[in-house]
Amino acid sequence: MKRGKYERSDAGQPKEKVPPIKTAAAYLHDLSYLLAAVILVFLLLFRIAVVDGNSMYNTLVDGDYLLLLGNLFYQTPKAGDVIVASKQSFENGAPIVKRIIATEGQTVDIDFANGTVYVDGTALNEPYISSPTTMPEGTRFPLTVDEGCYFVMGDNRGVSRDSRSTEIGLIDRREILGKVIFLFLPGTNKGQDPRDFSRIGVVSHGVG
Repeated sequence: MKRGKYERSDAGQPKEKVPPIKTAAAYLHDLSYLLAAVILVFLLLFRIAVVDGNSMYNTLVDGDYLLLLGNLFYQTPKAGDVIVASKQSFENGAPIVKRIIATEGQTVDIDFANGTVYVDGTALNEPYISSPTTMPEGTRFPLTVDEGCYFVMGDNRGVSRDSRSTEIGLIDRREILGKVIFLFLPGTNKGQDPRDFSRIGVVSHGVG
């Protein structure tokens, strides 16, 4: 008697052997659903942004690719956070990367003569800046931050357009796109510098 393409089940009944190509197709089908789920979770949790300009030098440089924690889970911005925001009054809402210096209810004052920033009367220790805060941009100080808003500045104070400028001013909570958490591809400063892959990693936060 010819043997058919069957194998015995535990119950003694013949069970048809599944062709390998069908098994592979089933795995690919399941994998596609798993991949779609991972992508969906990633899009809900994270965003990607690219640094344009050197206002955050040398924490960040032009062309850096950043991973952001999106607003779904980033609910309580605090002083020191490096964030990406979109201000319609500035360059038609183009994303800007800045550091939160003060939050709602806090009072910011700046001594432009010696470049010192004060929050609630206390001078900030700012090891992350690459140039002192000596350039006023139109905003009058001292300034108390409005409810639901944040005072932000770039780390490269000599070239940064930020909350010192009346064109930007305070950042509303709804204008924040996310918190920068990771630099995953270093920029080249418009091709002037080689990529420094040693910079890949968690972006530093904090003011003091």
